[in-house]
Amino acid sequence: MSSNAPAITPARFAAALPELPLPSLHTKAAELRNSIAHLEASNDQLKPFADEGDVDCADAIRENEEVMKRMTDRIVLLKAEVEGRGYLWDNGVTDITGKEPGEEDVDMVNGNATSGTERHRVNGRPERAGRAGGSLSDEELARRLRERMEVDEEDGLHL
Repeated sequence: MSSNAPAITPARFAAALPELPLPSLHTKAAELRNSIAHLEASNDQLKPFADEGDVDCADAIRENEEVMKRMTDRIVLLKAEVEGRGYLWDNGVTDITGKEPGEEDVDMVNGNATSGTERHRVNGRPERAGRAGGSLSDEELARRLRERMEVDEEDGLHL
């Protein structure tokens, strides 16, 4: 990045996330973690010189720390997006396919395995049946909410 180019604001970064598929969110988080690791290694190498009074090295360490903070903030935004979609955040454990540990690689439509050409989608996202952790698919959640919101003639509205 050029030193003259302004950093993308957190708001603009967050606004772009809903359009990205789940694997891209995990990939971006992995890229950010990798960049942070390189900046930390760079700071470790610069520290002895900064400790000896090298002002340029001390400035570089401070700049790297600011960049790492922005990257960490972006990882937090990525986590919020993933969890907002109803998926578990794995903090870098899940591979970039977005599959959770132990999840089978089978395409499903209404609970039935498919040839792989059909994939049931809800709100533009693939439905994931049988997720761990008690998570519900978008359809199942909507169905349960509709059931709870039905008006009972005798008792009124149940929430």
